[in-house]
Amino acid sequence: MNKGVKAAVAGEGDNSVNHRVSKILKDRSKKRGLPPGTLVHIGEKSNREIRVRVIEYGPEKCQEKEITGLKECFNFSDPSLISWLDVEGLHEIELIKQLGECQGFNPLMLEDIVNTDQRPKLEDFDDYLYIVLKMLHQREEGVAVEQVSIVVGANFVITFQEGLEGDSFGTVRERLKGGKGKIRSMGTDYLAYVLIDAVVDGYFGVLERIGERIEELEEEVVAQPTSDTVRRIQYLKREMIVLRKAFWPLREVIGAMERRDSPLVSDSVTVYLRDVYDHTIQAIDAVEAYRDILSGLLDVYLSSISNRLNEIMKFLTIIGTIFLPLTFIAGVYGMNFQNMPEYHWKWGYPACLLVMLAIAIAMLFYFKRKKWL
Repeated sequence: MNKGVKAAVAGEGDNSVNHRVSKILKDRSKKRGLPPGTLVHIGEKSNREIRVRVIEYGPEKCQEKEITGLKECFNFSDPSLISWLDVEGLHEIELIKQLGECQGFNPLMLEDIVNTDQRPKLEDFDDYLYIVLKMLHQREEGVAVEQVSIVVGANFVITFQEGLEGDSFGTVRERLKGGKGKIRSMGTDYLAYVLIDAVVDGYFGVLERIGERIEELEEEVVAQPTSDTVRRIQYLKREMIVLRKAFWPLREVIGAMERRDSPLVSDSVTVYLRDVYDHTIQAIDAVEAYRDILSGLLDVYLSSISNRLNEIMKFLTIIGTIFLPLTFIAGVYGMNFQNMPEYHWKWGYPACLLVMLAIAIAMLFYFKRKKWL
C-alpha cells in the first residue's frame, strides 16, 4: 500500500476499538438524507492499517503478494488462475470505490460492503455473487462481531473484512499454499464454500466458551447468587441476541446458494454447502438452547432470592412470635399498680424470668416439632 493510503488510515485509526457487544443496531445517522449508492463507512474504525493481499493459484501454482498500489490488485486477466483478493479494513472509502469502479460492481453492493450493520444475505448480480456473513472473535471482555463480505466471480473471489484483530481465513491460506486437499483444483465456488465453512467453524469455538461461562453461572446461581450474577446473565442474554441475529439469516443464505441456478455455483459444490448448512443448524440449536438455559437461570436466580427472603422473614417471624408472650408478661408487670401482690413476693422476679424462659423453650420445641425450624 502506498504511503498516502497508510497515512490516511493511520490518522483515522487512532481511537481504540471497544470489542464488547453493546449495540444491537449500529448508528446509521451518518447516512441520513444521502442518495442510494453513497459510500459511508458505518461501524467501528479499526486501529490497524488497511491490508490488501492477493493469492493467485491453480493446480500447479500458488503465489501470495501484498498489494502496495491500487492498480496492481485489479488485474484478473489470466483465466487459468483463480485470484483471491483479501481486503482487511473498510474505513478507506476511496480504495473500496476504486475497486468497485474497476470491476464494474453495483454501487448498492459497495454501499452494503462499507455498511457493517448488514444482515447476512446473498445477492445474485449475474456475473458475480455477493455474500454477507458475520465472523465472530472471542475476547476476554466478550464476543466481537465482524462483517465479512464475499464477492464470487468466474475466476476471482474478493473478501472484505472490517480489520478487527484476527480472522478465520488463516487455515484457508495455509491449505492453498500447501496444496492440501482439492482446493487448488476446484473453482471459485469451492473457495467461497471453504471461506464460509471457516467462518462457521469459528462459531463453535465461541459457543463452547459461552457454554463454559453458562455452566459457571449455573453453579453460582445454585450456590450463592449475588447482584453481579444477574448482571452477567443479562449480558449473556444480550450476546445471545447478537449471535442469533448472525446465525439465523446465514441459514437462509447457504440454503439459497445450494438451490440457486447460477452458473457460478456448480453441482459438485452443493454437496459441501449442505454440510455447512448442517453446521449452521447446529450453531442455531446451540444458541436457542443457551437462550433457554439463561432464561431458566434468571428464573432460578429470582426464585433463589425469593427463597432467601422467605427464610429471613420466617426467622424474624419466629423470633417475633417467641417474644410476643414474653412482651405480654413484661407489659403486665410493668403497669405499676399498687395492689399487685406479685410485687411483694421475695422470689417474684426470678420466678417471672423462669416462666418466660420456659415459655420460650416450649415454643422453640413446638416449632421444631412442626418442622418450622
